[in-house]
Amino acid sequence: MLTDRQGNALPGATAETLALYNRAIDAFNIYRGDPIAPLDQAIEAAPDFTMARIARAYLFALVAEPAAAVAAKADLATVKESRLDDREASHVAALALLLAGEWSAAGLALDRHNLRYPHDLLALQAGHLIDFYRANARNLRDRLARVLPRWSPDMPGRSIAQGMYAFGLEETGDYTRAEETGRQALDQQPLDCWAHHAVAHVMEMQGRAQDGIGWMTAREPYWSGDDNLFKVHNWWHRALCHLDLGQTQEVLALYDGPIRQERSAVALDMIDASALLWRLTLTGQDVGERWQELATAWDQHADGTFYPFNDWHAVMAYLGAGRDDRVEALLTTLRATRDQSETATWARRIGLPLVEGFVAFWRSDYTTATELLHPVRFIANTFGGSHAQRDIIDWTLTEAALRGGNRDLAEGLAHERLALKPHSPINRDFLRRATAPAKEELKIA
Repeated sequence: MLTDRQGNALPGATAETLALYNRAIDAFNIYRGDPIAPLDQAIEAAPDFTMARIARAYLFALVAEPAAAVAAKADLATVKESRLDDREASHVAALALLLAGEWSAAGLALDRHNLRYPHDLLALQAGHLIDFYRANARNLRDRLARVLPRWSPDMPGRSIAQGMYAFGLEETGDYTRAEETGRQALDQQPLDCWAHHAVAHVMEMQGRAQDGIGWMTAREPYWSGDDNLFKVHNWWHRALCHLDLGQTQEVLALYDGPIRQERSAVALDMIDASALLWRLTLTGQDVGERWQELATAWDQHADGTFYPFNDWHAVMAYLGAGRDDRVEALLTTLRATRDQSETATWARRIGLPLVEGFVAFWRSDYTTATELLHPVRFIANTFGGSHAQRDIIDWTLTEAALRGGNRDLAEGLAHERLALKPHSPINRDFLRRATAPAKEELKIA
């Protein structure tokens, strides 16, 4: 029987379809190129090649968009009618949980799967993304820590596993090892997006904005190609470095250029766009009509039921564009959620107070914004994104405290932020405004 590069059996594969499958998995692992097209070809040529269909289902499911989930469910239904070996059946069980909105249960199922099949790189990559979507920092690290000792140094794909491990180390605050591991992985595979991304996150979390710009600039040929699915997010990271240095014109140029010039309708790209425009607005920048284009793009994704992290970012755009009808529609849906799935629980416990808090802030009800955002920031790490992405909550809360005259909270939050990033001009300005005479406290640098 044919196997993948790590020695996992691939029932139903042929020599031709194995090559297509390997090409797809390679594309998935480095987030470069189209992984769907070769899987489509493999399935057409060998309908009984079940792992090809399972891989395609994961790719659709992990986009975290409603329409793609429909396609994933169709593949899952077909696979369930097939005769499955143990590894395939294990994947199908995880996929079923994922598509039912039970992200943590799916992640746990893949935990068990990875222990039985430690060299299943598709399962490791899918599990890593699930951990990211549910913001499980510990498992982003430990999913890889559990299996990496069972990978020999010369096993194909080991550097990819190291790149994922680097990001898990970063999200758990082990910045020195994260940067070392990420750089080591890149020595083996310069196109590894998770490894590059992990080092960028280290620099962001440590407030090394100049280092971050240098890192992104020097490595731009590896991450900025048209076929790189991380390219917008990487440009976003570079924009954050410029923003932390107060270089707002550079940030706007990046937004109008590589971040939004293609008008991407991919939810992950629109999340970055919403978050960047919101941050710019917090610094006092007038972003003009940019909100309108982005809000329109969100219409096909934000439904209040599928993935609340997306809905929260859509609301930022709707507020900026003056689309109060869409804001109220999403609020109504979030408030009416009665489903008991994990994503519905996220919507009720985290998505709703975040949306209500951001709405209150936008409408200058800073007291309500503060009351809503202060407690939810402590549990927001259970429903999605990275520490860098969720920082927008603390930033907005600090701004709300300043504008609402809650000087004690504003000063405390400024000190909190400076303890993590003592050289950040934005954080220093928060403290200046919190401790300034009353007539100066609202001035934004």
